[in-house]
This record gives sequence, structure tokens and C-alpha cells, in this order.
Amino acid sequence: MGILDPPRSASETTIAACKRAGIVPVLITGDHPLTARAVAERLGIASRDDRVATGERIREGTAGDLTSVRVYARTTPEQKLDIVQAWRGAGHVVAMTGDGVNDGPALRRADIGVAMGRRGTEVARQAADLVLADDNPATIVSAVEEGRRVYANVRRFLLYALAGGTAEILVMLLGPFLGMPLPLLPAQILWINLLTHGLPGVALGAEPVAPDAMRHAPRPPEESVLGAGLWPRILFMGAFVATVTLVAGVWARDTGRPWQSMMFLVLGATQLGVALGSRARPGSLTNPFLLVAVGAALSLQAAGVYLPPLRDLLGTEPLPLTDLAIACALSGLGHVVMRLQARLVPERPPRAGHRPSSSSLEEA
Repeated sequence: MGILDPPRSASETTIAACKRAGIVPVLITGDHPLTARAVAERLGIASRDDRVATGERIREGTAGDLTSVRVYARTTPEQKLDIVQAWRGAGHVVAMTGDGVNDGPALRRADIGVAMGRRGTEVARQAADLVLADDNPATIVSAVEEGRRVYANVRRFLLYALAGGTAEILVMLLGPFLGMPLPLLPAQILWINLLTHGLPGVALGAEPVAPDAMRHAPRPPEESVLGAGLWPRILFMGAFVATVTLVAGVWARDTGRPWQSMMFLVLGATQLGVALGSRARPGSLTNPFLLVAVGAALSLQAAGVYLPPLRDLLGTEPLPLTDLAIACALSGLGHVVMRLQARLVPERPPRAGHRPSSSSLEEA
């Protein structure tokens, strides 16, 4: 008579998704080594040539020995704790899943303890940081994807907002050297910040996950949110927006146009073009709120030049419609340059030699 308790049908695809995302799946079980190897081979956690560490080896092994193994069998609660600590000591971020009382210490020691909500014991749920309501490991992959989406959107907003702030500083500092004593009035700067950092900034936080988000290795925990080449991109886009604004102001002044109003309109419109160029999935309607927010902000920016009450408040002058068309064209240039920058100078992947995250799967 044979007894078979096969892995879930979705487990194999979950393990494959983890590997593509740079997560190392590890199997820890109290079962027999032959059972552990069979399950690990079926799921793609380990190959036939990989070794299976049993209790005796776990007790005697060093951290380097323990982290070279993908399958651990006949483990005790103390040994599970040692395994988690060995992976953490090697510089990995460890997510430990479990459902039993004997998993409690390891769940508590891991960076992220994940307990099963349905079949998990109360001890496991209390010791864990995260409880899976559906007991499905695929939910962990979805959580990782959502975390990467949120982090990417934070960086996306920082790039957009800090580049705009850099451009405004450069315009105010360099304008006097070009014969413009006061490039922008304080009210005009505040108006631009209100429009560009208001609805468009909030809308950037709703950007969907990038198509390749789960095909990159995890970021180093010590990496700054402005790291991985974000600072140079901020400075480049800030310098570009400032250059476009100053060139438009000098041209308007030399042709007898209201140059301050022209700079006011171009600076705001170009920043909004950068916002459209920051989308995770350009050319799609996955985040219509951003399109609406940019359209509304651009309309209000133009209203600051053409509506008499706002003109009195902001100190602007009406511009010919041809100048409005020029400002809109320059905002499109901001979009194009932002997309070219993202394509030609993509974010750097995690530095060479960085160890990816480790996900320890209990009783997979």
C-alpha cells in the first residue's frame, strides 16, 4: 500500500516565480530525508545532486555549510532556529513559513515570519509577522510583488518631485545671470508646487507594478531609497527642466513677450510632462487617474495666465495662444526626455556579489 500526500498544484509555479524574483526557496521539514528530497525535486527547490541536511549535520555544521543546503530533513525546533540564524548571519533576508507550535521560535527569529491562517496553530500565528488567510504560498509572491510596486512608486515620486524642485532652484539661481532679476514671484512658485505635487504626485502612487518587477533580484537592505543611480537621474531631469524654462524665458524676453509669465507656464507644464513620462506602463490606461490629474493641473496652470482673478493673484500676464501651444509642446519634450532617460539609463540592478533573499518553506 502506498500513501501519497502530493504538493499543491500551484506550488511549483510559486517556486518558479520565487526563483525568477531572486528569492531562494528552502525546504525545512521533520519528515524522512527521502520524502523531503522527493518533494523538493518535484517542486524544483533542489535537484537530484543537491544534498539533504539531516539533524546531525545541522547540529555540527557552520553557517556556510547550512546556507549551501536547500533541503533540511528530520529537523527539531532548535535546529530550525539554527538554520534561520545561519541564513541571516550570511546576510540574507529570511522569510520563514510554518504552521505548528514547533515553528514558533523560528518564525519569531526570521526577518519575516509567515504563519498559516487556516491550519496554523495559535502559537504560530502569534509568533509570526504575517498570517496567510488562505494558506497559499502564492500569496507571498503577490505580497512581494505589491511591496516592489509600492517601493518603485516611492522612488518614482521622489524622482519627479525632487527633479522639479531642483529645476525651480536652478531657475531662481541662474535667472539673474541671464538678465532676469526675479525669474518667478513667490506666489508663482507656490502655485507650481501646488499643482505639480498635488494630484499628479498622489496619482503616481497608484501606478501599477512594472512588467519586469518580479524578474529582478531583491535590493540590498542597506541601499538608500535614493540609491541605485536615482540621484544622477534627479539632477539630469532637474537641469533639463531648468534649461528648457530659461531658454523659453530668454526667447520671450528678446521677442518682447511677457517673459515671466512664459517661464511660469513652461516650468509647470514641463514638470507635468515629466510626470507622464514617469509611468510604469506608458501608452496604457492602467492608471487613468494620473492622466486626469495631469490634465487638470495643466488646465489650472493655463488658467493662472488667462483668468483675471488668478492673474491678479499670481502676477501674470496673458500670452498669445501660440505661446500656449509652445509651452504645451515643451511639456511633451519633458515627457520624451523622461522616457529616453528611462530607456537609455535604466536603474542599476543590485550590485554584484549581493546575496538574494532567502525564503524558507516549512512543510511545503
